[in-house]
Amino acid sequence: MITFAGVKQGCPVRKHWAATGTNQERHPAQHHKRSIMANSFQELGLNSYLIKAISELGFEKPTPVQERIIPDLLSQDNDIVCLAQTGTGKTAAFGLPSLERIVEHNLGRYTQVLVLSPTRELCKQITQDLRNYSKYLPDFCIVDVYGGAGIEPQIKALKKIPHIVVATPGRLLDLIGRKAVDLSRIHTLILDEADEMLNMGFKEDLDAILESVPQEKRVLLFSATLPLEVEKIAKTYMQDAQMVTVGERNSGSDNVKHYFYMVHEKDRYAALKRIVDYYPEIYGIIFCRTRRETGDIASALIKDGYDADALHGDLSQMQRDQVMKRFKNRHLKLLVATDVAARGIDVNNLSHVINYNLPDEVEQYTHRSGRTGRADKTGKSIVIINTKEQSKIRRIEKIINKTFAQAKLPTGEEVCSKQLLSMIDQINAVEVREDEIAPYLSLIEEKWHNLSRKDIIKKFLSMEFNRFLDYYRNAQDLNIVQEKKKKKGEEADAPAYTPKRGEKGFKWVKLSIGTKQSITTRHIIRMMTSLGVGKRGIGKIEIRRSECFVNISANAAKYVVEQTNNTEYRGRRLWSEIVD
Repeated sequence: MITFAGVKQGCPVRKHWAATGTNQERHPAQHHKRSIMANSFQELGLNSYLIKAISELGFEKPTPVQERIIPDLLSQDNDIVCLAQTGTGKTAAFGLPSLERIVEHNLGRYTQVLVLSPTRELCKQITQDLRNYSKYLPDFCIVDVYGGAGIEPQIKALKKIPHIVVATPGRLLDLIGRKAVDLSRIHTLILDEADEMLNMGFKEDLDAILESVPQEKRVLLFSATLPLEVEKIAKTYMQDAQMVTVGERNSGSDNVKHYFYMVHEKDRYAALKRIVDYYPEIYGIIFCRTRRETGDIASALIKDGYDADALHGDLSQMQRDQVMKRFKNRHLKLLVATDVAARGIDVNNLSHVINYNLPDEVEQYTHRSGRTGRADKTGKSIVIINTKEQSKIRRIEKIINKTFAQAKLPTGEEVCSKQLLSMIDQINAVEVREDEIAPYLSLIEEKWHNLSRKDIIKKFLSMEFNRFLDYYRNAQDLNIVQEKKKKKGEEADAPAYTPKRGEKGFKWVKLSIGTKQSITTRHIIRMMTSLGVGKRGIGKIEIRRSECFVNISANAAKYVVEQTNNTEYRGRRLWSEIVD
């Protein structure tokens, strides 16, 4: 815990701070003011230049962290420690009030704000965001400095005397040593992703920088987690800091669903491919522990025909920029990265984060999963583990206060069905340019005059689909499912139970729910009718303790499985399959 001056742990004021996120009592009017400010950016008190710029960026209503932080930064001068997850809008939360304060100083031409970030990618992203916000501020200047790029052009840029400097710690310390940057008059110091800076070994650099800037300044510390090292920085370099927590400390985003697949170690890569194939529209990051593993996995995926590439510390700045450009333009569907290399990636529409291996530091999982589920969109965070790693999953659950669902790797048939349906959707979405295609129709008809409509469809789909059929033919089950130990006296369902012969023209569909989940015949009928299966298409129903069997008309059975398998039903994961 952070212990602030004059506030003892366990005292009434301390309890108030822990409950409300502040170590100071507030006047009722201030609470009222904050609630009004939360309605829109227009009511926050920002000047018209900033409002115009962020309106053009599509900003309408503040995110929770902006709603919580901006009013305090505009109305008070105290230091702030803010705990908020990656992708919650922190840059605008500290950037807009900082710009407002520079405006209050009449845009005085001296460096007023210093922002420290752990990586060059994040450094460049923060700079771009601040430039977008300050688009209409006259003669405003911001300079970013970071390693991996020539230092001389950065020294030249600093001679323009920027209002804001955004820097990585190592490069900034080098520039301070060369007396190329003047930080003697800064009024605001911002530490963004402070926990990650410490994870990357910047503790000594941070100490040196913090000792070289003026004592009279405001310090804003932003972090996704609060390890002891971050608390020490807050205690040493911040005065009467106010703690602001958006969501629960170290918690994961509510927009992210967490799943794990358990496989044998030798099947880890095969499991990764099956997951990727099952989600044809996937756009995500695959996290690996080491640079070598990152390169090996990316190379294997590229060799197997996937749109993938690697991002790790051995790449030059030019190579990193090229990879990121391709990824942001969606020319890559999969980015294989280390934790360090992924810092600063600002992409709001990632569908998946896949943990090929769990991070060495359990808290790092929060950063990984925070890459998806941004901007009010939902995302999936997937973990591939072996049987020895289940304890890590439980530890992560306690830290992020979220529960992992054990997912089942799809069968080869399920993957092929998903790919085929995706291909059909893509064909349906293709724009037909009638005028441009018309001159070629006669040639096409001449080539295909011996083929029926059905033959053309089959050949057209097979051209792309055959590789999936070949690869997944006789694909083995990669799942390891460990049954929970039964309590003494508890009867277990027979593992290979098969229902009696069903009605003619019907097939049995097995669902992973039963009386243990209070399932009744009415629930099953309601589920089937909601899928469009009429009463005539529903036959016998057998409900057991943890599974049930439904006799479904043969032409609808496969459809029912496609619609129900690996979905959520009444708050739990539902699996389904056709039983011969």
